[in-house]
Amino acid sequence: MLGVFSSTIVSPPDELVAAGCRTPSPKMTADALVKRFLETNSSAVSMQIGDHVQFAYSHHNESALQPRSFGVKDEILCLFEGALDNLGSLKQEYGLGKSANEVMLVIEAYRALRDRAPYPPNHMVAHLHGCFSFIVFDHSTSTLFVASDQFGKVPLYWGITADGFVAFADDADLLKAACAKSLASFPQGCFFSTAVGELKSYENPKNKITAVPAEEEEMWGAKFKVEGPAVYANLSLSN
Repeated sequence: MLGVFSSTIVSPPDELVAAGCRTPSPKMTADALVKRFLETNSSAVSMQIGDHVQFAYSHHNESALQPRSFGVKDEILCLFEGALDNLGSLKQEYGLGKSANEVMLVIEAYRALRDRAPYPPNHMVAHLHGCFSFIVFDHSTSTLFVASDQFGKVPLYWGITADGFVAFADDADLLKAACAKSLASFPQGCFFSTAVGELKSYENPKNKITAVPAEEEEMWGAKFKVEGPAVYANLSLSN
């Protein structure tokens, strides 16, 4: 799966910009990245939202236990990869029908976060149990919300293209070709929200996240780490 967003939607992380400046390498544009994805993934589907957002996904080489899915509802778009262990109970919680899958559940959970202020953003993700990564874009508010499960069972990566777009994908090699050293693994147990304006740990929302420059020989430009002792978030939806 691939999501690409211009700087009008999300500001490129300073740490990844700095990593790319330390070791300049050839990159490709956002359009070229999407084209590469479509060329290397059979039966791939892509969609463009205005001039600032592109999505692409394919079921090519997906895991039977961690499938990819895409959904749209009321201008909320979501790419989801993985599976939720507590999908059944969450469908009841959000009033969804039996046929609803993970991607529709995440869209509904995001809608609750958006409309049920001051609903804490970390609670939206913390009560999802399983292996997953997802990318949500709310076209009505131009808001981006990205998250990965607490164990990193479904890898997710982010980087900066030659024309300054921020790209998220489950394929590290694909992003390496487009982003060079402006590339990092998206940290497990974390979410990034343009509404919040920063990367946060949903298990330990009060702990700061820092980026450590990677060694020269590594493919990454930086590694994001959650600082301090673990203080797990209250998962109650009523708080």
